[in-house]
Amino acid sequence: MLRRSTLTRTVHRLLVAATLVVCLAPLRAQDAAARPTELAGDVSFLRDGQNGYKWALNLGTDVKPGWIVKTGKDGYAKFQVSDGSTFEVFPNSEITFRADPGNWTHLLNVWIGHIKVIIQHLPGVANPNNVTSPTAVISVRGTIFDVIVEDLDGTTLVSLDEGLVQVHHRMQPGPDKFLNPGEAVRIFPNMPLAKAAAAPANIAMRLARVVQDGIYEMLRQRNVGGGPGPGGVPTGTGGSQGDKGKNGGSTGTGGSPTPTGGAPTPPGGAPTPPGGAPPPPGGPGGGI
Repeated sequence: MLRRSTLTRTVHRLLVAATLVVCLAPLRAQDAAARPTELAGDVSFLRDGQNGYKWALNLGTDVKPGWIVKTGKDGYAKFQVSDGSTFEVFPNSEITFRADPGNWTHLLNVWIGHIKVIIQHLPGVANPNNVTSPTAVISVRGTIFDVIVEDLDGTTLVSLDEGLVQVHHRMQPGPDKFLNPGEAVRIFPNMPLAKAAAAPANIAMRLARVVQDGIYEMLRQRNVGGGPGPGGVPTGTGGSQGDKGKNGGSTGTGGSPTPTGGAPTPPGGAPTPPGGAPPPPGGPGGGI
């Protein structure tokens, strides 16, 4: 009798646990999304990889793991994830959000362009996240930092405002670099990190900050002027009506995603950012 009672309780607990897993799975998937909170200019996304459709991003569209976000020359987007952390994507940039859905610490992969990340965490409690580029893995525990992928070779500039980051070279052997607030390091594809000394942020990062300030001022003027807020109108090269999709069909407007044309060539093999790249913020060959 005792054995049967024990077996019954065990089965009951397993059923409860299975029910919780089934119920919480959609919530986990929802928490994994990135919600756009500010949009301006040309901002689009691809949800089926580089071979999928390119859609205009609206404020009502959450970006899911594996989706690619692209900004044009006037594009800007700010996103928030479930733990309160945020990231900004500046003009002429391309990123993949949670490229490895099974790894909840992998936040972004930056193919080209400029992002700013603010990781939230409770006092004394680490919030492990990492951001990758073609040449670098940037690991953080609760911090504010910028990442700029400057060219098609994947040259990456990392600058730290607050906290601590660990930078690992993906292509060269050697020890990692640790950055303190106010320091920056540039990672070259063919140079070990041991030769790339951390230094105060240089003119490249200062120019990037000028771009940031310009974006913030543009958003402020839009809000103060009473016009449509960022992202209030579908963005992308097709304007409010959108372009025609691959099949030639006319696209919709409003809350539905709006196709904006075909997709660029996918990055194959070693991570190589598709499409054209903006010039390095500090000019070619600028050192730290």
